[in-house]
Amino acid sequence: MSERTGGQAQASKSQRRLAAQLAAQKAAEAKRRRQAWAGGLAGLAVAAVLIGVFVVVGQGDDDPADTMASEPSASAPAADPNAPGAPPAPQLPEGADPALGSKPKVEAGQGELKELKVTPLIEGTGAEVKSGQSITTNYVGVFYADGKEFDSSWERGEPATFSIGVGQVIKGWDQGLVGVKVGSRVQLDLPSDLAYGDDASGGRPTGPLRFVVDVLAAQ
Repeated sequence: MSERTGGQAQASKSQRRLAAQLAAQKAAEAKRRRQAWAGGLAGLAVAAVLIGVFVVVGQGDDDPADTMASEPSASAPAADPNAPGAPPAPQLPEGADPALGSKPKVEAGQGELKELKVTPLIEGTGAEVKSGQSITTNYVGVFYADGKEFDSSWERGEPATFSIGVGQVIKGWDQGLVGVKVGSRVQLDLPSDLAYGDDASGGRPTGPLRFVVDVLAAQ
């Protein structure tokens, strides 16, 4: 082999080594870039997860407060007068005083009561009640002495219907309601002998009593 040929071969080997070194450097740089890129993506993923956790936790903290703020108070009173369970308004006779649609306030009596007293409070315009008729009434009963209520059709939400003048009710009612016009409100003051008497063994109210009675119908 000539000297020139040997020199060319040595130069060719040197170029190949240099090219291999350059290729190795490029491969290493590419690997570092890939690793750096992968690391960046991993960092972003972790950040995204953390942000998601904070959002969920934040919503978990806020939801109960929002729910409590939107729920009505359990102690708030109902404002609807027509709410279910409310006593129905009584059916009034035609042309009757609207005051018959409200429960009257009944006060205690004064002095000693010895006989039946019938006091008109509202004068009705209907027919007079006759003995033997079936009448429909709303009423409030109180003790004459102190005005304490012991019975009321208003609290039951339903008027009472019964025959009058035939002994179906206490004597004071039989005597005091016959002749009263339909649509009237009357106050009946009954001595004990025209009410339930003075014997408390039966659990009924004793002594003199006061009733305020609305006559709603008679037939």
